[in-house]
Amino acid sequence: MIKKLKYKILAGFGLLIGMLILAGTVSILEFARLSRSVTSLLENNYKTIKASKSMLEALEREDSGILLLILGQRKEGQNILRSSDSLFEAAFIIASDNVTEPHEDEYIGEVSHDYSSYKSEWEHLLVDVKTEASIAWYNDTIHKEFLEVKNAVNELMTLNQNGMYNMASQLKEKSHRALMPGIVSIIAAVVFSLLLNFFISRYFVSPIIQLVEALQNHNITSRSLKVSITSKDEIKMLENEINGLIRRISG
Repeated sequence: MIKKLKYKILAGFGLLIGMLILAGTVSILEFARLSRSVTSLLENNYKTIKASKSMLEALEREDSGILLLILGQRKEGQNILRSSDSLFEAAFIIASDNVTEPHEDEYIGEVSHDYSSYKSEWEHLLVDVKTEASIAWYNDTIHKEFLEVKNAVNELMTLNQNGMYNMASQLKEKSHRALMPGIVSIIAAVVFSLLLNFFISRYFVSPIIQLVEALQNHNITSRSLKVSITSKDEIKMLENEINGLIRRISG
């Protein structure tokens, strides 16, 4: 015989568990997407921003090296220029291999063009420096080239900073979406638990209480309990069995 009451209770708990599993799965998927977005943010925009800062640092050191050469400190100036050039080139390679934003390749091309022009201006200082001419040349030419490269690098960095800001805004929205299934599942679990408690109380606890009260108030002259269980499950079977037992005893 099918135990209807058992399956009613199991169905209620099964539905509750299913809701929690569904909500948990959705939350896990959303957090997985969020994790991939964070990884993308770090690997893409942040990498180029860091490379841009390295290029700016290299440019500042190159500018210092040029001034040292003009002032006659050749060895130190040459060493600074060579090491700074290597630092700039290494950072530029990182940035050029990490094009992720729209039109970023154009910004990379601008940096490459301006730096090549700037470098071609100061390379001859490594061989020969005439102080008076070099000071005028620095003021009229090389410093302008320096500012152009610096501006190009700053524009590249700004592009990726804006991209990072936009991505951060998207991550905020995604985090809210990731939290919503959890919040909804908690609210649903509370509501459904109340409904389940009502169901158990009405269809399980209340009929048993009715049977107990009917047994306590039973008149031995009566051939059945003064109770009527409307459900068609094990509790109704229990009522029928008790009435049958009463009839057999009275019989």
